[in-house]
Amino acid sequence: MRIDIITVLPELLESPFNHSIVKRAKEKKLVEINIINLHDFANNKYKSVDDYAFGGGAGMVMMIEPVFKAIEKLKSEREYDEIIYTSPDGEKFNQKLANQLSLLKNIIILAGHYKGVDQRIRDYLITREISIGDYVLSGGELPAAAITDAIIRLIPGAMSDEQSALSDSFQDDLLAPPVYTRPADFNGWKVPEILLSGHTAKIENWRQEQSEERTNRFRPGLGDKDGEKG
Repeated sequence: MRIDIITVLPELLESPFNHSIVKRAKEKKLVEINIINLHDFANNKYKSVDDYAFGGGAGMVMMIEPVFKAIEKLKSEREYDEIIYTSPDGEKFNQKLANQLSLLKNIIILAGHYKGVDQRIRDYLITREISIGDYVLSGGELPAAAITDAIIRLIPGAMSDEQSALSDSFQDDLLAPPVYTRPADFNGWKVPEILLSGHTAKIENWRQEQSEERTNRFRPGLGDKDGEKG
């Protein structure tokens, strides 16, 4: 898989992709992540990529030309399955969407910034808009990193224990059950006896019950509402 991220602040994406599962996936050649500096496609000596909005209003807007040039250059080199724009008004990112995206080969993510990008980019070049939640961040770099991380950990071979990803929260529209480790008794706080029983079938039933109970308590309607998009 190849993920190309277009950004005005490439330094914000250096650390997230150089550690843990993502780093190992890169080392195994399971994924290639390229950070494209939008300023490299600016057509002025100041390398500026933003301008005032027509009609006035506060804030600056990402200009159409550098974004167009960056996307067109990438598209001239390979075909892309999705060109994603991180946007507060996009479809809400969830585990089902992460699963879908993990099956693709080439993805572009345009990290939004300032007051957004010229609408014509969204109208003519973007194939999918994604939001990671109903709040506004300073830029789309953190959402791009979150989306990338969620996708990569699902690629076969990225995790040392591939079954771990299948038991994550949201995979079956359920939250994950509680987990415990040694010691079994700490300050009188004890691990549930069922987990110490060695009875696999009963343990799996307990975990399923716990997942359902936690979902109903903390995220009621998870499958009906949050899972409807993507």
